[in-house]
Amino acid sequence: MSLDWSVVWQHRDALAVGTRTTVMLTVATMAIALPCGAIVAILRLYAWEPVRALATAYVEFFRNLPLILVVYWAFYVLPILTDLGLSAFATGLAALALNVTAYNAETFRAGINSIRRGQVEAAMALGMSRAQALRRVVIPQAVRRILPVLASTWVSLFKDTSLVSVIAVTELAYVSMQIRAQTFRVLEMLTAMAVIYWLLGYPQAKLVDWIQRRFAVTE
Repeated sequence: MSLDWSVVWQHRDALAVGTRTTVMLTVATMAIALPCGAIVAILRLYAWEPVRALATAYVEFFRNLPLILVVYWAFYVLPILTDLGLSAFATGLAALALNVTAYNAETFRAGINSIRRGQVEAAMALGMSRAQALRRVVIPQAVRRILPVLASTWVSLFKDTSLVSVIAVTELAYVSMQIRAQTFRVLEMLTAMAVIYWLLGYPQAKLVDWIQRRFAVTE
């Protein structure tokens, strides 16, 4: 068996572009899913009952679907329902954001529920409204508790972006598979892709470990 690692160097620019797209997808997805997840969590906890039911249905729907199915649905069904011709990148972003928002909503809801009700009652007794108590007392404490979970979700999301390669989003996995198909260098390209994911993912995993130690809640 002969190996030709020069194929990786020859296609370094394409791999760099794919890596950049992977990072962009991760950042953009989390930038959408964090505020949207917080909103959905608050709706589930404090909204009018029909709105609460809709928020719950949204979370349960997307949490129980395989992400790759959501990607296919966004690519094939969403344009039919909305008459929108989204790019592959925008479609992949929409699918990822819908999925991660549901998980973030549950993370935020668990964090808010972990704060004792007596703190809210005490804040309201001091003259705060429920919204003020939520903003000034509950959320700052909840964020500290859920930060490690959100960091872990980030790492998982970084790896899950590879699933949008099935709809031809030119991220790292898609670019690597295209180069593999063109050059027939299967082992080299799959190894290079694994190394790039590891080099980017390992520091993130170590950061998550540090965050878990730094923000651990012992009560």
